[in-house]
Amino acid sequence: MTSNVLDTVKQTLKEEIARSIVAAGIVAADQLPEFVIEVPKEKAHGDFATNVAMQLTRIAKRNPRDIAQAISDNLNKEAVHVASIDIAGPGFINFKMDKSYLHPIILQVLEAGERYGFVNIGRGQRIQVEFVSANPTGSLHLGHARGAAVGDALCNLLAFAGYDVTREYYINDAGNQVVNLAKSLEARYRQALGQDAEMPEDGYHGADIKQFAEELAQEKGDALLQLGDEERFQFFRTYGLTKELDKIKRDLARFGVHFDEWFSETSIYESGVIPEVLDQIRAQGHIYEQDDATWLRTTTYGDDKDRVLIKNDGTFTYLTPDIAYHRNKYQRGFDRMINIWGADHHGYIPRMKAAMSALGYDADKLTVLIAQMVSLFQNGEKVKMSKRTGKAVTMEDLMDEVGVDPMRYFFTMRSMDSHLDFDMDLAVSKSNENPVFYVQYAHARICSIFRQAEEQGIPVQPVREVDLSVLRTEEEFDLLRKMGELPEEVEIAAGQYAPHRLIRYVYELASQFHSYYKAERVIVEDAALTQARLAMLAALRTVIANVLRLVGVSSPERM
Repeated sequence: MTSNVLDTVKQTLKEEIARSIVAAGIVAADQLPEFVIEVPKEKAHGDFATNVAMQLTRIAKRNPRDIAQAISDNLNKEAVHVASIDIAGPGFINFKMDKSYLHPIILQVLEAGERYGFVNIGRGQRIQVEFVSANPTGSLHLGHARGAAVGDALCNLLAFAGYDVTREYYINDAGNQVVNLAKSLEARYRQALGQDAEMPEDGYHGADIKQFAEELAQEKGDALLQLGDEERFQFFRTYGLTKELDKIKRDLARFGVHFDEWFSETSIYESGVIPEVLDQIRAQGHIYEQDDATWLRTTTYGDDKDRVLIKNDGTFTYLTPDIAYHRNKYQRGFDRMINIWGADHHGYIPRMKAAMSALGYDADKLTVLIAQMVSLFQNGEKVKMSKRTGKAVTMEDLMDEVGVDPMRYFFTMRSMDSHLDFDMDLAVSKSNENPVFYVQYAHARICSIFRQAEEQGIPVQPVREVDLSVLRTEEEFDLLRKMGELPEEVEIAAGQYAPHRLIRYVYELASQFHSYYKAERVIVEDAALTQARLAMLAALRTVIANVLRLVGVSSPERM
């Protein structure tokens, strides 16, 4: 990994400040406090700033402005690209840089290519991200789509930050929902054969169940009715699960989301591991019997009340196999585990963490992120039903209606813990008000500039042969600086599990480019300036494409 240009400049400046403090006799080298170089919020205050003079006041027993002046007087400005120094307020030191320090960013971007922005903060740590994990009993809905978009973007981001990432889908293929799936499919199958069959009380009424049943009736006739009750139930259970899972996998693949592991809840039951897990918790003294039920003492670990593991009819609650599943995650040796759950699972977090603590595991290794609900709007009104089916709008419906790119962008552009209003009209509009169009158009516009250069017979020179010093406008320096910020942005976004930061970054970058395009021509009479601007735009195109790839959005060359 090439060191980041901006980080290198900041580090060099920091080292020169430290040297000048000692050279000015303010304090000895071993008395230097740890201090930071920051980017001022106000651009007018310069490129970098530090409050080290105020930190030194107590040690040096001197006025902070005097300290700041002494630092300034002893600083080798040329060596660290400092154009001017301003001492502000009680002793802040603001540095305006000679912007030529930004030119190497172009070379760094173009040489790193698709790897530009990579940071190795993960150092190969193994992270498992479990997301979507919808019950295989019907179509994926908009909440699942948001979880899929954010989860996949987060996985891409973590991998780009040096983590070894495993994507996992937990298949809820045991329990009452699967029994009801099998019964619903059999009822629809009998109806398709002309029989008068009632749907079960908690049955699934989706169009997909009806379609699968009709296909079965055509393919098998009434042959399934000749099977014994248990054999027939198992057939419908397996068939229904397979068909529903295939549909989920197909929708996710179309959405650009692929999983490394599909973990079956049934496998937990079949392995016989649940009694072993209960014995392990019991041995720790965290299980007790009350009202003919078996309870886990989760209040010991901060839950608001204890939780039932085995009901008084002898069956497990939902929590019990989930505990066994999460123990399995720990046993697989991941350094960290992230679950992305829907908004309705918020109360489930403390009990799962308590259960992991009761098993003797480090609950802090497990992070649960909540993806809030999505509301659809069209023509200014809230949309609940699909015009095509008259049922709730599914992920597939929305892909048909607006396409994958707008969905991936819109679902990721807000922090996942905030509610999202999805404007369908905006998502399909070809205007600058549509943020995904606006960003993709920046990429396409750069591609069109290179096509114009080719049409005019202007060869693009290798970047090492280009004189970048001719890039001198404030807008060019702003673009270079923004490109240089990507590695730091990746590091912060990965550390905060916040892929929405990438969307904000690439939108700001696209906005700077569109402003630059209006203000400056790229292909000009000055051949050296043309080559420098083409080199800068080649780097910019790479940065935009890299960020869009991380959030699962395409980078079109023509629009």
